[in-house]
Amino acid sequence: MTAFEEPLSSLEAMVRPTLARIVACGDGYAPDGDGYWGSGFFVAPGWLLTCAHVVGEGGAAVMREGGPVGVSWEGGTTTGQVILAKPGHEALGGGRGSWKFPDIALVRVRGADDARCVWLSDRAPALHASVSLHGWSRETGDLGVRYGTGQISGVDGKALLLSGALPVGGLSGGPVLDRRSGAVIGMNKGRGEHEGAAVPITALRELFDLAGGDVLHTVVREHDRHHLRRFTESPATAWTTAQTELHRSGVPGVDPALRVRLYGYFAELRPPTGPRPVLDLVGRVKATVTGEDNHPLLLHDPQTWREGAGLLHGLRDRSGSRSSADVELDAVLLYAAQVARRAAGQDARLLRAFAGWITEQAERHAYWPVGEAIRALLTDLAVAPRPAAAPLGTADAPHPTATALATVAAPEATEAPATRIDVLVRIGDIQYGDRYPWSVQLLYDGQVVTPVDGDDIGVPLGQLEESVRGALAKALSLGDHDEHLAAVEVFLPRRLFDLPVDEWQLTPPGAADDDSDALDEQSMPIGLRRTVVVRAQHRNTRPPSPEWRRRRRGVARGPLTAVPLRAEASAEGHVPGAHREGALAVYGRLGGADDACVPVHCGPVGSGDGLEAMGRALLAGHAVAVWRRDAHPPEECAAFHAQAARLLESAGRADGLARQVRELRIRLSDPDTARTQGLKGRIAVLLDPPDRPRHGTESIHPPALAGPDS
Repeated sequence: MTAFEEPLSSLEAMVRPTLARIVACGDGYAPDGDGYWGSGFFVAPGWLLTCAHVVGEGGAAVMREGGPVGVSWEGGTTTGQVILAKPGHEALGGGRGSWKFPDIALVRVRGADDARCVWLSDRAPALHASVSLHGWSRETGDLGVRYGTGQISGVDGKALLLSGALPVGGLSGGPVLDRRSGAVIGMNKGRGEHEGAAVPITALRELFDLAGGDVLHTVVREHDRHHLRRFTESPATAWTTAQTELHRSGVPGVDPALRVRLYGYFAELRPPTGPRPVLDLVGRVKATVTGEDNHPLLLHDPQTWREGAGLLHGLRDRSGSRSSADVELDAVLLYAAQVARRAAGQDARLLRAFAGWITEQAERHAYWPVGEAIRALLTDLAVAPRPAAAPLGTADAPHPTATALATVAAPEATEAPATRIDVLVRIGDIQYGDRYPWSVQLLYDGQVVTPVDGDDIGVPLGQLEESVRGALAKALSLGDHDEHLAAVEVFLPRRLFDLPVDEWQLTPPGAADDDSDALDEQSMPIGLRRTVVVRAQHRNTRPPSPEWRRRRRGVARGPLTAVPLRAEASAEGHVPGAHREGALAVYGRLGGADDACVPVHCGPVGSGDGLEAMGRALLAGHAVAVWRRDAHPPEECAAFHAQAARLLESAGRADGLARQVRELRIRLSDPDTARTQGLKGRIAVLLDPPDRPRHGTESIHPPALAGPDS
């Protein structure tokens, strides 16, 4: 050791063997640094992560054609192949700014099945966490390992901002480690003048959405198997041992040894089918352990069982009598039991071992109701001795957590209905000349709103569908679960009420393969598969009026009947020379209509007389309306009004209208059916109940900037 070298910390010593140099293939793979592209690190035997822009140095031969990249690490020099990358080859040739976040790539490395691997965090990184940065660098002229310490100073979009030690040239793709937990929480990306930028390790989830993304289940499974194997066979060199040394100086709870064994069991189970099963179990466990209905405040998109356990970090006991670490342990053990029970029907021997291990942990846990609840949940999977009785000296009054846990003592309690999740799309008023801001949100049980994505600056009207598409597809994948198909509720300014949102698609037109079904769930118009309704953006920014509440109750009771939105456009159609109804006359007539009446209009309502009349209908409190949003000859209006009357009669009440409208849209989309049944038009429906969600949910506001070009 030279005079300038210091002994490695235990974690730094663990990181070094996992680091790799990403280089151009060639003689010797650039031992002198020539042809060096950047850093990478092994996350599972034979698999490493790096930045997409690092492997992008190989150009189209690597990114588009899957050619080899050179990989050099302590185990030798070999080649790898980029399996997944985001952004992909489309970023080539666009310059440095084209490699947008997440800027992550997964590389399969031949001959590296014995590589040492980092421990990946199961949760989002915390602000102000003390971190260390690792990787290879030639900033000082010589290619060598670089190590520095810093802090997460903030978040900017998808980026973690770093202060202190900052990424330098060559460090891109190397790991960022949380020094308190001993877990990799990010990846070095780049630096500005005063701060660095890192990719959070949770960005790995975004690769699941790519073609072939399911391979990540294999990678995560092999990661957890690797660490469990090293901990049981060679604990002195195991990452878990180094984490345990850190953990001893902290608080009790879910210690590294318990976590590595739990995730080892998760690795042997079939992965979840998507985020929905994980979120359902997490929400159920949170409500049980804390006694509160805990919906996520930020959107999580977990793809693995281990991430669900990570989402239970930081829970608190509302009574204040137990530490957050103990409550977290309660939740993780109960979550493990829920996962095991959900896996019933898989490998019986494995499930018996898993159930026995969970029960053993619960019996050793100081809080006895957890053991009782877990034993009841797992009674069909393992036979275990009854836990010890409650310790002497416990309070006579039951603890709120004990009371909540008692509700899951019976196995059938796990079959409680899952949370209903629908999707809200909000289009704001026009800004900056021609731009409409937008957001996509999840709506939990009609009340709690969680953001998915949005654009405060906005896009021109013609680009709305393309701009919203990705966020909408992601939100619907989270909302669809079990037998529930998420509905889409679109908040619009009145001038956009005729926007054909029911015809939007989740894939761009023409993107489907030639051999694919043109009516698959991604390419077909969303209004043919699920409920799509319009809601009034401006009315929902104010507390509900008494008229609105009264008419909502009326259409909820039914039976629904039709009333013309404009008197001169009656059920008999447009009568030539009919006197135009004034705005106050419209308001008076619609305000005096029966509470179960539904305004019907044979024409658009986003401009002209229809716009004026729809404004008066909303003012009069109408929560439901039906109209034809496409251009058409006047002689078709009588048939349309008869069609709308049959639609309302079949629906009976407001809660039956959306299904009837969807079925009508399907029939209208088939020319032969529409012709033989005399069906006309493009149908739009307003279904706008007050207090869904509660008044006060954030609305779209433009940023405090001069505009998109400032």
